[in-house]
Amino acid sequence: MLDDLFAAEAKLAWQPLAARMRPRNLDDYLGQEHLLGKDKSLRQALEAGQLHSMILWGPPGVGKTTLARLLAELGELSFTSLSAVMSGVKEIREAVSEAQEKRRFSNKPTLLFVDEVHRFNKSQQDAFLPYIEDGTFIFIGATTENPSFELNSALLSRARVYVLKPIPTEVLEGLLSKALTDSEYGLGAQQLSVTEDSLQLLAAAADGDARRALNFLEIAADLAKEGVISAATVAEVVQESLRRFDKGGEQFYDQISALHKSVRGSSPDATLYWFCRMLDGGCDPLYIARRVVRMASEDIGNADPRGVQLALNAWDVQTRLGSPEGELAIAHALVYLAVAPKSNAVYKAYNAAMKTVKSTPSYEVPLHLRNAPTGLMSDLGYGEAYRYAHDEPQGYAAGEVYLPQQLEESSFYQPVERGLEIKIAEKMRYLRQLDEQAKH
Repeated sequence: MLDDLFAAEAKLAWQPLAARMRPRNLDDYLGQEHLLGKDKSLRQALEAGQLHSMILWGPPGVGKTTLARLLAELGELSFTSLSAVMSGVKEIREAVSEAQEKRRFSNKPTLLFVDEVHRFNKSQQDAFLPYIEDGTFIFIGATTENPSFELNSALLSRARVYVLKPIPTEVLEGLLSKALTDSEYGLGAQQLSVTEDSLQLLAAAADGDARRALNFLEIAADLAKEGVISAATVAEVVQESLRRFDKGGEQFYDQISALHKSVRGSSPDATLYWFCRMLDGGCDPLYIARRVVRMASEDIGNADPRGVQLALNAWDVQTRLGSPEGELAIAHALVYLAVAPKSNAVYKAYNAAMKTVKSTPSYEVPLHLRNAPTGLMSDLGYGEAYRYAHDEPQGYAAGEVYLPQQLEESSFYQPVERGLEIKIAEKMRYLRQLDEQAKH
């Protein structure tokens, strides 16, 4: 018995601080009061004994695995865990077989926790459905990606989705303070001292991730001299940390969307904020530079055609000079686009023209617009009656038609009354007047 106790203590000592500080009951579970606070949805279901299949969606380090384990303990259920990164059909079959065997003896389901469930393909996700249906499993899947995009509708229809949020900085500060004083599971036995400012810096650098915060603290404790975690040590630990940012993941697309919409909304401050957030998260500046060119065409357009050129120049600077000169050039372009007059007239015209092309027959090019490099083509009327615009008054062939006959009345480009497009709109109105005069 004594040997077992020593073995348990030795095992605990070798665990990372984040593992040792895991909550051991729901009351210790931090940061998800919107789900587990008094009278909240999940808490009510659990108190009513209605443990059910669910998808836990949230960023890393917010306690998805821990919550699943706590729910198993609360329901007095066997707990089985699979990682979609490491597991395949063989492991799924073994989990099913084991759960069926346990059910025969206990008449209880097994709580099956699948981490990174979005990594499973459709057929692997579908493999769980019969066993969720017949009560072999209470299924809990964890994902950092939007379940609407990554999980099968059949699986989603059998599991309720709960959104877990990043843990607030002040809550992380409390967790770090507890870890410093907890002699059983934390670092209390080391009697470390650290300033409140340094704790705040550790918590802020963790960016809502409890595991990351505790890892930072553990590294800082290892580097502490004479029991003091200095401000310099904390700064060294967190200086290379990057904020939560998953290239290709939902947060990536959320942030580039916020950047684009800030430019469109003429907010230079928000534009710079989201640009810096993406850089701070490790985004490739060249990716942002390419997107800035798109913003210039889509949202500024002919209201200020210089926007595209400035965006291209910024892309070129980033390619040629790299960091940090390139990022400053991109910031220059972004601020210019944010304060520039806005027009999506070309964007809308392009989409309207493409829609027309895809929804109408392949109309022939009118004869007068065709070239006639051979005698046969001339005999067939190619180029006949074409009016060379430069030979016409004001360089405009009033009344000439350039669209197929079936689309003569189509109008795709509608300039807005902003920026240079004010002048473009005036010019187009004048030319339309000349067209009307030419008909009479």
